[in-house]
Amino acid sequence: MSSDKSTIDTSKAGSPPADEVPPPAVAPIDPRLLVREEGFKGYLTEFKRKLKGGELGSLPVIVALIIIWTIFQLNNSLFLSSANMVNISYFLAGTGMLAVGLVFVLLLGEIDLSVASVSGLASALFAVFATTHGMNPWLAVLLTVLIGVGVGCVHGFFFTKIGVPAFVVTLAGFLGWNGLMLWVLGDTGSLTLADKGPMHILGQRSFFMNQDIAGAYILATVGVAVLLIASLVEQARRRKAGVPFRPTTEILIRAGALAVVGYVAAYVLNKTAGVPNALVIFLVTLVVCDFVLRRTTFGRKVFALGGSIEAARRAGINVDMVRIAVFGIAGGFAAVGGLFLAGQTYTATLQAGSGNLLMLAIAAAVIGGTSLFGGRGNVWSALLGMLVIQSIQTGLDLLNMDYSIQLMITAAVLLAAVVIDSVSRRTQKTSGRA
Repeated sequence: MSSDKSTIDTSKAGSPPADEVPPPAVAPIDPRLLVREEGFKGYLTEFKRKLKGGELGSLPVIVALIIIWTIFQLNNSLFLSSANMVNISYFLAGTGMLAVGLVFVLLLGEIDLSVASVSGLASALFAVFATTHGMNPWLAVLLTVLIGVGVGCVHGFFFTKIGVPAFVVTLAGFLGWNGLMLWVLGDTGSLTLADKGPMHILGQRSFFMNQDIAGAYILATVGVAVLLIASLVEQARRRKAGVPFRPTTEILIRAGALAVVGYVAAYVLNKTAGVPNALVIFLVTLVVCDFVLRRTTFGRKVFALGGSIEAARRAGINVDMVRIAVFGIAGGFAAVGGLFLAGQTYTATLQAGSGNLLMLAIAAAVIGGTSLFGGRGNVWSALLGMLVIQSIQTGLDLLNMDYSIQLMITAAVLLAAVVIDSVSRRTQKTSGRA
């Protein structure tokens, strides 16, 4: 047989027929772009998809808050009055500060049972520094907060380096720091705090811009401006990077919605006295902490640990450092919350940090939407949760209901929040989004 017949043309041996050649790969389209191209219909479809997938966000607590306010208003017309709204906005700040610190810990999937005792110890230490020893009150505040951070870092050290469960080490802290507070106050039992400096700013009679009616509207304007500018900067950054960005129309709608809420709140609060300073500080704190969690490397590390510690460790994250830092943050906010609570009565007493303060702080974080299982939530949970809890307490007080009823209703709301969180996570796993 001749060689030309036995030779096989291998140049096309592995090539499929022309009609079977696969088309060139098409880059997948980000679903967020499709949603925004469809306009309102697209957003509605996306909203339904999230509900079916268990991504409820803050929707349950907002619905609950509307129901609670409606019920109490129907039973007592004073509930939505300006004076009552001022009371709610003022008294939520102290416990809310404790809840902010707990949000950081809960994002890790852990718990801190010591924050109430640390807050009581902070009020006692501040009173001793500023009243007994005559220290500059602002220096006393700084020293007190640093001690709170140090206490939290001690908890984090035992949890991270020694391996003691967070539940146990913070339970020990709950008992130990409460004992130290009793020892610090000694036989006096309580110390009166002067209505000046930081205590005056945190007091019930202290309002933003000295009760100037423009103060509340200035705050609302600043809030809207910050949201608008931050959103536009983020839009420009993402557009430059070639990734999906929020359209200008949506940004303007979000800013408009915040403006409506802000100016209505300003109008209501101004009818009595204005915006309490404690609330202003609390809101500024939330903005800063929200930025830290969502826009910084540290915040992303916190969420990564809450999602999977092993995955975070393999990604090169210093797990021990983040854990200790988070417990330090919780201790610092517990100290700040203790100062807020002391400013409400201008006293540091043996009862500080006792009662149901710990449970209310945990409940606020969870009711507001932060998951007990870690990896999901935000600091605004502290505000939403405290609005629910403080509204229940204030509403039942207006109706002259017994304190026991308050505890039972708050417990029911907390249980409902945890059930919703559990069902939501299960639904997300079923839909492949967990």
